[in-house]
Amino acid sequence: MGQFVIQGGYPLKGTITPQGAKNEALQVISATLLTSEKVTIHNIPNINDVNSLIHLMKKIGVKIEQTDGHTYTFQADEVNLEYLESYEFIKACAALRGSVLMIGPLLARFHKAVITKPGGDKIGRRRLDTHFLGFEKLGARFLRNETKGTFTIGCSKLKGCYMLLDEASVTGTANIIMAAVMAEGTTTIYNAACEPYIQQLCNMLNAMGANITGIASNLLIINGVKQLHGTEHTILPDMIEVGSFIGMAAIVGEGVTIKNAGLEHLGIIPDTFARLGIKMKIEGDDIFIPYQPHYQVENFIDGTIMTLADAPWPGLTPDLLSVLIVVATQAKGSVLIHQKMFESRLFFVDKLIDMGAQIILCDPHRAVVVGHDRQVQLRAGRMSSPDIRAGIALLIAALSAKGESSINNIEQIDRGYEDIEGRLRNIGAHIRRTND
Repeated sequence: MGQFVIQGGYPLKGTITPQGAKNEALQVISATLLTSEKVTIHNIPNINDVNSLIHLMKKIGVKIEQTDGHTYTFQADEVNLEYLESYEFIKACAALRGSVLMIGPLLARFHKAVITKPGGDKIGRRRLDTHFLGFEKLGARFLRNETKGTFTIGCSKLKGCYMLLDEASVTGTANIIMAAVMAEGTTTIYNAACEPYIQQLCNMLNAMGANITGIASNLLIINGVKQLHGTEHTILPDMIEVGSFIGMAAIVGEGVTIKNAGLEHLGIIPDTFARLGIKMKIEGDDIFIPYQPHYQVENFIDGTIMTLADAPWPGLTPDLLSVLIVVATQAKGSVLIHQKMFESRLFFVDKLIDMGAQIILCDPHRAVVVGHDRQVQLRAGRMSSPDIRAGIALLIAALSAKGESSINNIEQIDRGYEDIEGRLRNIGAHIRRTND
């Protein structure tokens, strides 16, 4: 097990570039299973979750070539369907939540998939009902294997239909799209997720010969085609990492530029930080965050306390609420953070409270942060990362704290952030990786 050791209080200054989007990478890599032809994908982040999926794809017979540090070519012309029944495959799926995204492509092309309960962050209930209900509407059937704890999903053919999703699940929408692109007839998906990751997936599938309309809306119409072909695709910058860097620059920066931030795909993220009083200067596709001795939380127009809540796109992504909480600890004013989607994601705030933050955890979904206005510096401490996003939030807190902090279980952070310590050292952070 690894840990980060951080000497806090050193200012960050310079330029940092975000990696490719983790969530998009998991979707588009899975989509390469839909064709026997070569698919080249650029800007793939070198992170544990993505690398685990690539390894799993190799295991089922996909030919994969890494042409440079972040570009891969995939060719799924000899997929080993028997491997799907193996204990090794089932064990790998159980450790990687992204493996669930292989179901849709396998079902579409081979009419068979196997799934067990996938792993991932322990941030509360993350059900798969939306995926399964969508597959069933397309004509798939499920067979439970009690001994292995798996579901075998199969069909003689998939047939398009109308469906109203029970929730705007991003992975659920992606999976159903990939299953539907080669279904017979027309599939209409209402209440579809429309995050940039979904838009990118749809654009890539259309480049492969799919027929998807309504992209960027919550109403997708998919006219099934008989087969797809190869293509070339570039992954967007990771908007969660961009938001994380904005938070770092706000709380401990002395002038930080986020290079190639993918501004047009960030949605409400810059405006949300602005509501905490963070100033930003847009320079082309770059974001410059100047040093601010003070930043003040806005109130609503009627003077009531600011509330920041997550919501499906184009609302605020829940993945940034942990970072926003840390940034708010040094703001002037108070803010209510309302995490609606996951019931365990706010529990990490007890570690911030131990560091001296003034936070009231009202219930599993709501926390009130009373900002210090930089009058009280957070204290260093020994912490453990419970999930990817809480991990990066604790790292930001440690960078701003007085003294030496350590963060254990950093494998969680590695799942979503590429060489984070190296990139932060380049802009002035005093951070090193050790074995605890």
